[in-house]
Amino acid sequence: MNLLVAIDEWGCSADAIAAVIEQYRPAGAEVRVLHVIEWPRDLPASFAFAEGPSAAASVLRAKEDRWRRGHDLLAAAVERLEHALFSSSAQLVEGVPQQVIVAMAANWPADTIVIGSHRRHGLPRMLLGSVSDAVVRHALCSVHVVRERIAKREADARLSGQQDLSTTANREGVTS
Repeated sequence: MNLLVAIDEWGCSADAIAAVIEQYRPAGAEVRVLHVIEWPRDLPASFAFAEGPSAAASVLRAKEDRWRRGHDLLAAAVERLEHALFSSSAQLVEGVPQQVIVAMAANWPADTIVIGSHRRHGLPRMLLGSVSDAVVRHALCSVHVVRERIAKREADARLSGQQDLSTTANREGVTS
């Protein structure tokens, strides 16, 4: 089974890697981890108004920094997958994330794309778009969207806090 795991620098990507480890078997699975640098959209706003040779040097340093961070991100993901006995490789590409992900999945070919979801709503979603939504709409293979687990962790913490309160109340003889 060929699994394409698209990651970025957000927590939902770590959750996508965790989902692969938890829900797929390493035997017979080939995992390709992909990080897409969207350049120049990732260009800091301050660089858009800079002029002269120092501005060009700053832009080049920023681009090199993006590539270095991308390589580090991919190396950490591959290390985690290989520790879980998955055969994995990494690929760093420049482009529009949703287009690159769908094209790579079709060309490889991937059996499943695994991608995290930031769970943006409202204006942020409208302005930033949703890579996972676009991938789901255009991919030729199955897409496993992993929701960011922060919401689950917060819900578990609230639930455990409520249970702690009810346990304390019951021990003190308080009933509701």
